[in-house]
Amino acid sequence: MVKQLIVGDALQELAATRRILERLPDEQMSWKPHAKSMTLGGLTTHLINLLNWQVAIFLYPEFDLSTVPFRREALERREDVLKEFDANVVKIERLLAECDEKTLGEEWTLRNGDHIILCQPRAIALRTFGLSHMVHHRAQLGVYLRLLDIPVPGPYGPSADE
Repeated sequence: MVKQLIVGDALQELAATRRILERLPDEQMSWKPHAKSMTLGGLTTHLINLLNWQVAIFLYPEFDLSTVPFRREALERREDVLKEFDANVVKIERLLAECDEKTLGEEWTLRNGDHIILCQPRAIALRTFGLSHMVHHRAQLGVYLRLLDIPVPGPYGPSADE
C-alpha cells in the first residue's frame, strides 16, 4: 500500500511538471522577474536537476552536495528541457517499479561533506527532497509564466487559463 501511494504521488507530480515545462518560451529563457531571481532557463534547469536527485535517492545510500558542481549551465531550449525531463522520468518510473517497501524504508542521507543535512527513509526523502522540492520550484515557474502572460496549466485541476 505504501508503495502504491508513493508511485501514484510521484507520477502525478511528474505529469503536472511536464505540462508546465511544455509551455516554456524559447525566446524568454534568459528572462527573470527580479535581480535576485534565477532566469527562466536557470529555474527550469534546476527542476531538471531535481529529477537527477530523485534518481540518486533510489540508486545510492547517500547524496553528497559537495561532490556536485555548484552551477550547471542553464538549458536554453524547451526541446532540450523536455528531452532531459522525459529521459529522467523513464528512469524514475523504472526505479519506482523495481523498488519494494523494504527499499523505500531504508535510510538515505543528504550531506554536504561532513555535514549531514538529513537522514531519513528513502520514501520520505523522495517526497520531501525530491517531489515537494520540485513542486515548490514548479510553482515558481508558474509565476514566471504568468508574469510573461503565458497560459499556466493547472497542476491539480483547471487553472484560470483553462
